[in-house]
Amino acid sequence: MSEATASVAVQRLTADRVFSALETSPAGLTQSEAEARQARQGKNLIQTEKRRSPVLAFLSNFTHLMACLLWAAGAIAFVAGLPELGVAVWLVNVINGCFSFWQEYRAGKATDALKKMLPSYASVIRDGQEQKILAEDLVPGDVMLLAEGDKISADARVVRANDLQVNQSTLTGESNPVRKTADAVLEEDLTQAETPNLLFAGTSVSEGTGRAVVTRIGMDTEFGKIAHLTQNMEEAESPLQQQLNRTTRQITVFAACMGVGFFLLDQLFVGSEFAAAFIFSLGMVVAFIPEGLLPTVTLSLAMAVQRMSKRNALVKKLNSVETLGSTSVICTDKTGTLTQNEMTVNHLWTVGSEYEVTGVGYAPEGEVRAAGHRIQAIYDDDLRLLVSGGALCSNARLIAPEEEGGRYTVLGDPTEACLLVSAQKAGLDPAELEASCPRVRELPFESRRKRMTTIHQLSEPLEGARRVAFVKGAPSEIVRLSTRCRAYEKTVEMTDELHERIRAANDAYAADGLRVLAVAYRPLRTDDESVPRAMSAYTPENIERDLVFVGLEVMQDPPRPEVAAAVEQCRRAGIRVIMITGDYGLTAVSIARRIGIVRGEHPRVVSGVELERMSDAELREILGGEVVFSRMAPEQKLRVVENLQQMGEIVAVTGDGVNDSPALKKADIGVAMGVTGTDVAKEAADMVLTDDNFASIVHAIEEGRAVYANIRKFMLYILNSNMPEAVPSAVYLLSGGAVPLPLTTMQILTIDLGTDMLPALGLGCEAPEADVMDRPPRDPKEPLLTAKLMRKAFLGYGLMGAVVSMAAYVFAQVEAGWLPGLPMFGVGTDADPVYVRATTMCLAAIVFAQIGQVLNCRTETASVFSRGLLSNRHINVGIVFEVCLIVFITLFPPFQQVFHTSPLGLFDYVFLCCLPPLVLAVEEGRKAVFRLVRRRRANRAGAEER
Repeated sequence: MSEATASVAVQRLTADRVFSALETSPAGLTQSEAEARQARQGKNLIQTEKRRSPVLAFLSNFTHLMACLLWAAGAIAFVAGLPELGVAVWLVNVINGCFSFWQEYRAGKATDALKKMLPSYASVIRDGQEQKILAEDLVPGDVMLLAEGDKISADARVVRANDLQVNQSTLTGESNPVRKTADAVLEEDLTQAETPNLLFAGTSVSEGTGRAVVTRIGMDTEFGKIAHLTQNMEEAESPLQQQLNRTTRQITVFAACMGVGFFLLDQLFVGSEFAAAFIFSLGMVVAFIPEGLLPTVTLSLAMAVQRMSKRNALVKKLNSVETLGSTSVICTDKTGTLTQNEMTVNHLWTVGSEYEVTGVGYAPEGEVRAAGHRIQAIYDDDLRLLVSGGALCSNARLIAPEEEGGRYTVLGDPTEACLLVSAQKAGLDPAELEASCPRVRELPFESRRKRMTTIHQLSEPLEGARRVAFVKGAPSEIVRLSTRCRAYEKTVEMTDELHERIRAANDAYAADGLRVLAVAYRPLRTDDESVPRAMSAYTPENIERDLVFVGLEVMQDPPRPEVAAAVEQCRRAGIRVIMITGDYGLTAVSIARRIGIVRGEHPRVVSGVELERMSDAELREILGGEVVFSRMAPEQKLRVVENLQQMGEIVAVTGDGVNDSPALKKADIGVAMGVTGTDVAKEAADMVLTDDNFASIVHAIEEGRAVYANIRKFMLYILNSNMPEAVPSAVYLLSGGAVPLPLTTMQILTIDLGTDMLPALGLGCEAPEADVMDRPPRDPKEPLLTAKLMRKAFLGYGLMGAVVSMAAYVFAQVEAGWLPGLPMFGVGTDADPVYVRATTMCLAAIVFAQIGQVLNCRTETASVFSRGLLSNRHINVGIVFEVCLIVFITLFPPFQQVFHTSPLGLFDYVFLCCLPPLVLAVEEGRKAVFRLVRRRRANRAGAEER
């Protein structure tokens, strides 16, 4: 087949001309021609990109910047003569790397899922005979045979259709079956998915039969294009990874500078031997490296993952949790995420009455009400005819749940299913209706006619007829064919006034984004000469005329009840929500307005066709305001996401179909639906919602914000201990050795890897603070180590700890008899028991002060008592552990020698136990003053606004 014929717009051709354009025939290709085409164009396969080996993926967890810093820290410990410390640091690195690899091992399998969705076999006509061949052997020009339940293996043009309906939800995200036709389509503004004579690989036949000629295979199909987009998406670093890399560089420079500084101070003021000064400075370098940062980040993310799983959000990649916390824009689809994906009749309308239908979904729970009173069909003839006609003129079936509390499911068109439910709510039983009015013939729906008709035999006559035709379809078409109308339980002639009332009602419902179907009937009396005698002559032309208009059934896919509150929470949190749907603009805007996504009078509605004509600059300008995107193709959704990212936004994208996978992969955080989502969407996403609920995304964002806040709390806690570690050493150096070293290198490392580690890890398990969703999204460019955090760590908490530690050191010296002006105990020797006890007191004072500091770090401005002082059991365990560790290394002689400690007395512990409450009280006072000032400012601002 030539390139010229391959590029023909086959949708514009008649079915007969399609065969010649694609160089085939109704008898199909010959086997030899099919083999020749396959040799030229290849097999009908989704090609895969070569992936990085698992070994390299595993090693990457041990070669990033922070991991390299920890390898170096362990090596320094060995050089400094501290092999136990080196092993501990390296073990931390190994455990963290293995855990991270295991968490993300199963990510990145979108292409595999795409391949699984394609069927293994296809039915075709070759050499004039029906054959079943491998789907991979399909070639352009093959004539496919289609039947209900078949999966479609390649893109194709329909050439014969018998009530053919196709489920295209994998491509469009919309679950309603799409009717297909063999007629030529001349409209210019239709997307590929909307073109009614085209079929696509990966979709399936939901009803009817047909034939189609293959036009594209493999990577040339719409399905293949999506696979190509998904495969070639580069993985970008998450905001957390970027910040950790930046922080690691800052810490590396800081630790190295501190090491060099202490070495120079030693040489200038103390004059120690070079080797001793070098080992001392190396110890200080290791002391200033936060070895617990990676484990804390990993634990914080893992704990958030556990909390999120309890709130219906399953996270595949740990870093995705924090990315959620940075989210500034959510691009969400409509069906099933914002709505319940269950069509529901909410209004019924007749010329004489308007009825409200309560209850949502397919469960027959609710009632029909008019003027505030329940109405049953047996007492209202117009209502009975309306819901009976809708239920009888339907091919759908409702399946009751097998388990108590389960959901009703639907076989067939969801639109027809909700008509059955409305009949039940009006007090009728669809099964009894079918038994009393058995169907004898059907005139299937056609897009050209925009209606469907069923003929029924009646047990009781209607207007003297034992047979009736019920018709449902587009209101404009039904009204056009109606010569009479039901009004106030009577049949009257259709007038211009009645016609205008029906049109006005339909327009009012449509303006609210509701879908409207009209129901009519025609009595087929034997004395009516226009009614054919032979049932074979029951054609649309003969039956669908002289109709009696009954009324309108008004339906919608209702919003989830909790979505409006979730959208409002996003608004308070400074997160924009943008709807991107495959549905039509009017319906999309109606839902968006109802749940609060749009509030303005005239939001911009952009269709896929309009977007095609826009430049990126125009698109970015539109993205700055209220906008709803409708009828979007996969590459268009991807383009919206890319432009938002270029605007500096952190973008979360929801999706459930194959069409969503490129945007899910490109987004900073991809969120797939767990109930209705395809395997492709789930594999391409970073997170899966087990309840398909938009509100669960908001809960996940809350957890993501908590993760970043917890990492900062960890940094604040771990850095504030550096000051009480550094000040004693600085005092020793600046005094020229007159003040014996209050804290030895081994004691410093005991704090870093022993007493500080578990409480710091406990901070990673803090639940979100109450006001975390009242703050705007953090700037992704804002560093993890801000100037504010550094000031608070070093000049606030750190200085407090330094004062406490030196006070404890001096307290021990004074208690032993030292007075100002006299040399301190322990000059020149570590064997002096008074000096060893003083260093032990300094070490213990830092640890006990850190007990108060870890409680202070649990909240930023709120009182820790508002959360429950001991509500974080991980911190409680850490506190108990560090106290036990201090007691342990001070009581047992082997450890006393390693850590240069000695036993402490009862009075010493009384002194130490006063430190946590003191540290806690000072910070609680500062927080109280801060809250008071903020409250007064808020009150003053409110008064000025009034």
